[in-house]
Amino acid sequence: MKHLSEGFVPVTGGNVYYRKTGDGPRVPLLVLHGGPGGMSRESDPLRELGDDRPVIHYDQLGCGNSDRPEDLTLWTVERYVEELAQVREALGLDEVHILGHSWGTMLAAAYLLEQPKGVKSVIFSSPCLNSSMWERDQREYLKQLPQESQDIIERSERENTTDSAEYHQAMIQFYERHVCRLLPWPEELLANMSKSNHQIYGYMWGASEFTVTGTLKSFDVTDRLHEIDMPSLFTCGRYDEATPNTTEYYSSLVPDSEFHVFENSSHMPGVEEPQEYSKVVREFLNSQAK
Repeated sequence: MKHLSEGFVPVTGGNVYYRKTGDGPRVPLLVLHGGPGGMSRESDPLRELGDDRPVIHYDQLGCGNSDRPEDLTLWTVERYVEELAQVREALGLDEVHILGHSWGTMLAAAYLLEQPKGVKSVIFSSPCLNSSMWERDQREYLKQLPQESQDIIERSERENTTDSAEYHQAMIQFYERHVCRLLPWPEELLANMSKSNHQIYGYMWGASEFTVTGTLKSFDVTDRLHEIDMPSLFTCGRYDEATPNTTEYYSSLVPDSEFHVFENSSHMPGVEEPQEYSKVVREFLNSQAK
């Protein structure tokens, strides 16, 4: 597999970085990273699929190696959808498969509901397609934390002290159970987390994974998922924030979609079970006509 190219694409608000891996003959795969405010991973096992098809990652505006404007009006689902269309056009992705992870599934769904041409299939990896259902599921998980941690979280959120060290420590306990169970966390994951754009995350999402206070608080596309008329795969980890029950429910709303659980993962099967993750994605994509 060879590393084909990397560069920048102009989009509304600035330039975004992309990395294109592999030169396989099949229809390219475009990967939408999580966040909001996250970034693509250099060691993403999906890059192994480059022998089948080009795999394109890009850092959304404000993230990773892309420009980092501080204009809050840029951080809307609508502009991210526009950005996705601009990336596709600039890179000549007339036909494409799309994989979104976490927040990337919100972006993928919003984009697909615009009925763009040329999308051959979609993979919703650890999806969040209804913010209130997501928050409900995390609240159930929080009940499994030590009572002291639950009390710290409740008090910090009530008193608006979510920037405190004790809240951060309670948050880490949750993350080690439901975000990435591979301990210690890989250096790249820690580095990427430290590079996250916390302004975007806080503005669009909130203080933590389990409390939605930002502009995505009312996000819900469940009543329109039936409009997605293409081969679709929904995946999650057994211990995922995107719980198996909720992910399977989303899957049930998309006609003829497939559903898969990674038994030894939480929210990052690409980190926790990289070989299995790339294998499942490869098999799904290769089962399509292209």
